[in-house]
Amino acid sequence: MLHFAPILAIALMLGPILFGLAGSLAPAFGYLPALGGQDVTLEHFNRLVQIPGLTQSIWLSLSSGLITTLLSLILVVMLISAWSGTRFFAMVQVLISPLLSIPHAATAFGLAFLLAPSGWLVRFVSPNLSGWTRPPDWLFPNDPQGLALIAGLATKELPFLLLVTLAALPQVDALRNARVAQTLGYGPMASWIFAVWPRLYRQIRLPIFAVIAYASSVVDVALILGPTNPPTLAVQLVRWMSDPDLQLRFLASAGAMLQLCVTLCALGLWWLGEKLVTFVFTLSIGSGRRFKKDILWRWISAGLVLAVILSLLLGLIGLLVWSFAGFWRFPESLPQTFTLKSWIKQMPMLAEPLLNSIGIGLLAALIALVITTLCLEQETRAGHKAGRGALTLLYIPLIIPQVAFLFGLQLLFLLLGWEHSAFGLLLAHLVFVLPYVFLSLGDPWRHFDPRYGQVAASLGGTPWAFFFHIRLPLLLRPIMTAAAVGFAVSIGQYLATILIGGGRWETITTEAVALSSGGNRRIIGIYAIMQMLLPFLGFALALALPAFLHSHRRDMRPNTH
Repeated sequence: MLHFAPILAIALMLGPILFGLAGSLAPAFGYLPALGGQDVTLEHFNRLVQIPGLTQSIWLSLSSGLITTLLSLILVVMLISAWSGTRFFAMVQVLISPLLSIPHAATAFGLAFLLAPSGWLVRFVSPNLSGWTRPPDWLFPNDPQGLALIAGLATKELPFLLLVTLAALPQVDALRNARVAQTLGYGPMASWIFAVWPRLYRQIRLPIFAVIAYASSVVDVALILGPTNPPTLAVQLVRWMSDPDLQLRFLASAGAMLQLCVTLCALGLWWLGEKLVTFVFTLSIGSGRRFKKDILWRWISAGLVLAVILSLLLGLIGLLVWSFAGFWRFPESLPQTFTLKSWIKQMPMLAEPLLNSIGIGLLAALIALVITTLCLEQETRAGHKAGRGALTLLYIPLIIPQVAFLFGLQLLFLLLGWEHSAFGLLLAHLVFVLPYVFLSLGDPWRHFDPRYGQVAASLGGTPWAFFFHIRLPLLLRPIMTAAAVGFAVSIGQYLATILIGGGRWETITTEAVALSSGGNRRIIGIYAIMQMLLPFLGFALALALPAFLHSHRRDMRPNTH
């Protein structure tokens, strides 16, 4: 059974992606007999390039992917190099770690409520400081340049890249290398950047590529914060795919191939940027400068990171306030009354999206967890060699844009009779849940002390007895955490739920994004709060259950010191 686990995992991930890409590629070249497409042609690509605003849509997608990643990565580098090992850094970790579990759409709503012309920031300074008695006339969010989209994505990706970087630090012996550089006269920040960062970057390169791919093809955040006329390329493709005119499916498929090229182009430009930065690094090291005076940059980094955290927290608090707000007139900073009226009205309509979100999320997380544990057990028994290279293919779903293969996957499910089925929707969610579960559980599993197994074998225990009675109980906390991560990823899925579910399966995320065009902040606040609450409960359970089960075992209790 263990030998088939990696094969099953790869089939579940690569199968839908390969079939989906094929299902998008064929209609892009005109072949889709169900809609009368019998001949291979370039007509749909010719129509695509003539679409008004297409160049702007491509530029928005490309710039949002690259600038988002660059901004969040620069903040991570500045923070770690300036404050690593200090109390301030420990405080930032405590503040920023819970923000990772918040879905992208909820974060986008919070920032929209904060930065809008009638948002909290404007209300805080009006009318005494700004003189505004009416909301100012500016288009933000949804500005044509995509600045709000970039800001929203960068603030959300900062926690992800920071935690990925922290996980990779032990692998590069960061502290010792930085100290050696300081003994050579380099300043605190320069010592980290020159001596640690090149080695560290190699460890986190794949997550950085995943951020580029996601930011260049995101749909839900772009619908909330991005420009509308023209929108980003991914949003435009979803509009064509959802259009009642079925002939637009050919155009959408051609656009899906274009989106894949745009994402690959973004990755290629980033690769060229790596070469340029390497050249600049080499010149800087050879110049002999030690960059000792970095106190200003240290405080700038602290201010920027605190601004990001504060904006996220204020945005989320704003969602909560709006959900309970009664009459709230501009420019008042707080509503005149608080009421449960909006919650009471929405409760009956929340039931179905909640049940669907929880059911699909739990099933996807459970299946992904079982497959991941079997794959890792096979890897362990094979001496950490067999299957490891093949399992890296699981990261492909993080690099391939969703719109590039979900269109084709939808067509495939239609041909198989799985359209709008729970099985098809669950399979689509698994494509994205399984890589994150594997990423979360892989390192704790591989660093498990092998001497436990040797002791069990010396006492006559079988490998499966060791697996169930020793390994799983000792790894219960990281296992539960990985399940919570998978559940949170499933809760945040928008495009897969809309396309594969065909609108038949309402979830908290799909309803929240659908409400974004309505402008009722109270209802949006309720759905966004529920979208945040579900992952939070998952992580709370992941912490509480192991603590409860191990409460009578002293050495397995969580360390609180």
